Parts: sequence; structure tokens; C-alpha cells
Amino acid sequence: MSGTFRSLAGHNYRLWAGGAFVSNVGTWMQRIAQSWLVLTQLTPNNATAVGIVMALQFGPHLLMLPFSGFAADHLDRRKLLLATQASMGALALGLGLLTLAGQVQLWQVYVFAFLLGCVSAFDSPARQTFVGELVGDADLSNAVALNSTSFNIARMIGPAAAGVLIAAVGSGWVFLINAASFLAVLCSLCLLRVADLHPRHRAARARGSLAEGFRYVWQRPDLKAILLMLFLVSTFGLNFQIFISTMSVTAFHAGSSQYGLLTSIMAVGSVAGALLSARRARPRLAMLLTGAAVFGLGCTLAALMPNYWLFGLTLVVLGMSAQTFSTTANSTVQLSTEPAMRGRVMAIYLAIALGGTPIGAPIVGWVADTWGPRWALGVGAAAGFAAALVGIFYLAKYRGLRVRLVAGRLRVSIDGADTAAGSG
Repeated sequence: MSGTFRSLAGHNYRLWAGGAFVSNVGTWMQRIAQSWLVLTQLTPNNATAVGIVMALQFGPHLLMLPFSGFAADHLDRRKLLLATQASMGALALGLGLLTLAGQVQLWQVYVFAFLLGCVSAFDSPARQTFVGELVGDADLSNAVALNSTSFNIARMIGPAAAGVLIAAVGSGWVFLINAASFLAVLCSLCLLRVADLHPRHRAARARGSLAEGFRYVWQRPDLKAILLMLFLVSTFGLNFQIFISTMSVTAFHAGSSQYGLLTSIMAVGSVAGALLSARRARPRLAMLLTGAAVFGLGCTLAALMPNYWLFGLTLVVLGMSAQTFSTTANSTVQLSTEPAMRGRVMAIYLAIALGGTPIGAPIVGWVADTWGPRWALGVGAAAGFAAALVGIFYLAKYRGLRVRLVAGRLRVSIDGADTAAGSG
């Protein structure tokens, strides 16, 4: 297993990972508390309102795209992260105090979600590309996978803890705990050995730098295929706050503790998917295709499950497939992009991954309100299968994908490499 955790051998990455883990636990606690607050206290189980909150929180990734990618490529990423992490902690503190005072209203949650999205638009590309400065390109794929592992272990702990705390003391205290958790990542950033970082070549300041990033992506069929697959899955499939909350409340009539537990159960699969990705030396596009297809199948099974525990079991499959897809896409895009373009390309990547939510979340929420949460999961299933078809089309057109029957055995070839896929 030493290969799986090789990035932790470095002091800087180890320090960063510890601080980020504490902050991630707090972030997941707030996500659960925020959705529960909107769904059960500020609205009469209105999934559309939850979708609007998600849209406001992730939409700024698109709005800020001309500036966020530029900042990630031209500014000191460590100092930028100090500013963004402190700002997000302050926003969590403000929402927590407002909730504890009993004055919180739905429009105020909307405002805080939008402000958080604006800050996160600058934080996310800087945080993603900063990983390369911590470990260098040789261990970048491994570090990205370990980041995902940490994030999803936090998903196991945070939602379950949030469910218990919501029932015991209310959502306001959960927001305050999240605010305090940002101190861990701020301390880790301050204590890094700056001299040991792997400095990146910074792009020259020039007009039209964002347009240059789009031109770069447009000339790369592989990046275009990955980003289209990402758009489909992230926009219509990765709406778990809606899927899990509506299935929990309206289909299974569960309480806050059971709702938090479902999110933690899903994280078990996510951790497994991240660890499997960490073992691979290099990401492969075939794994991206597999992850999308299995995600579509998982959503289909989840929509058909008759009770709480069987639904929870399918969430493990969903978590593993979604994490395999996300980690492979992230690593592939970073490793195949020139270092000087990486910040702008990752800003485009994150704008699609998170900025698609303003389109998908309200639609999925409306489907859940109109036809029920099982049909909303059907939308996610369709997105996964559509993304898999995009991957198949790319491999067939640019990588020589061929499927044929030879002597009763199904054979799949990519770039001339044959593999037996089964027997007749």
C-alpha cells in the first residue's frame, strides 16, 4: 500500500492534507445542515428551493471564469488560498450566527450561498493546481486521488455528525463548527515550507489570456470529450443533495440522522473509488468511460430500490463510480495540460463541473417535486449513459476503438491493443 499513499511522504503535502481534512469535515457538516434547514424549516419540503441554493452556490464558477483562471495562473496560489479560505470561514460564521439568533430566512440563505460561490470560484482552481506545487508532476495523479479520498472520508464523518447535531442543538451550531474548521487549513498554509514547494511557471500577463485557454481546449479533442462528459454527469447527475434529501424525506420519511447517515454510506463507495484511483500510476480514459456507465447504472438501481437500506446499498455503487469518474477526469486534464495553461484550463474544468449546477439542480429539483425523487434519479441515470456514449465516440474516432467477434470471443482494441472481453 506504500504506493497508494506515496504523496504523504512529503512534509508539505502531509501538512496540507491534515488541515484540509479537518476543513472538509466541517464543509460536509454545513452542506447537510444547509439542505436540511431549507428543506424542512424554511420551506415545506421544497426540493426546488434546495436546487436554487445549489445553483447560487455553484453558479459563480461560470460568472467568475474570466477572473478565477487568471488568478490561479498569475497570483501566488498559497496567498490566494489564505484569502479565500478565511473568507469562506467568515461566511459560515455569519450564517451560523444568523441561524442561532432565529432570524434566518430563505432569501438570506440564497445570499450566503451566492457569496460562498463567488469566493469558491477563486478558491477551487487555485486549490486544485496548488497540489502540483506541493508534490510535483510525478505524484500529481496520486495526490489528486488522495485529496479525493480525504474529501470522501470527511463525507463519511461530516454528514453523520451533522445529522446528530442538527437533532440535538440545531443547524446554527453546525455552521459555527464549520467556521472553526477553516482554522485548520489556514494554519497548514502558514506552516508550509515555502522553499520546498515545486514552483510553477507563471503565464505572462496578457490580454485575452482566458480566450487563449478556450483556444487551447478547442484544439484538443481529448479535452473536449472529457469536458463534455463532465458537463453531462456534473450538471444532471451529481445532484446528491437533492437525490438523497428528497428520497430520505419524501420516499422513506426519515429524520435528520437517517438523512446524514445516507450521505455517509455513499462516502464509503467514494473512498473506495478514490483509493483505487490512487493506486494507478496514470489515469486512463477507459476508466472515465467505465465510471460514467456504472454511474448511470447505479442511478437506475437507486431509483428502483423499495426501502431505505437497499437504497443506501446502491449509494455505495454510486459513490464509487462518481469518484472514479471525477478523479480520473481531474488527473487526466491536469497531467495532459501544459503547466503554464493549467490554471486557466482547470478554471474552465471547474466552471463546467460546478457551474453546470445552476442548470441541472433546479431542473432535477423540479422533476423531484413534480414526478417524485425516483424520476429525478432517472435524470442522473440518463446523464451517466450519455457521457459514456461520448467517451465511446471519442475512442472510436480518435483512438481506433474497435469491437469485434473473433472465434466466438468478443475482442476490444484501442490503438491496436487487443483484449478479450468475454466468451461466446
